[in-house]
Amino acid sequence: MLEKFIPRLRVNTVYDIDLEALYAQGYRGIITDLDNTLVGAKEPHATPELVAWLETAKQAGFQVVIVSNNDEGRVSLFTKPLGIPFVHAARKPRRKPFRKALSLMNLSAAQTVVIGDQMLTDVFGGNRTGLYTILVLPIAAADEGVMTQFNRRMEKVILRRLRKKGLWHEEEQR
Repeated sequence: MLEKFIPRLRVNTVYDIDLEALYAQGYRGIITDLDNTLVGAKEPHATPELVAWLETAKQAGFQVVIVSNNDEGRVSLFTKPLGIPFVHAARKPRRKPFRKALSLMNLSAAQTVVIGDQMLTDVFGGNRTGLYTILVLPIAAADEGVMTQFNRRMEKVILRRLRKKGLWHEEEQR
């Protein structure tokens, strides 16, 4: 069971992801979380750097869908200027929002990666759905809501257990 919380790849930010390598491995879709994965939880819009990264991903041949537990207003405000489809109020780690994102892209789980900053929602949900999971460090942990703060405490417990079993090594982070 603990293995479901282990991402396939750990990086500092989305900018550290080798999109060319993922494409060469057959991945064509990116499902990404929004808050503290792409921008801070209080940031309403994409940064110029993120806009450039998203454009690079699209030019490389990737489809992108944002799957967020946040409300429609927050996610829509962010995605509309970018023209990116989204799934809001996702209730991750449920499989349903990931499956909906796959349907929006018309891709299989084997063709898709999920990027997120939380083990309990993004990684666990992605692994349960058969996606290639990528964990990034949270951008602005100080701005997190009560549920996310609770999840972070639970992540610490899971990390201790993973380390104890020899399943988590800090040097794997890029």
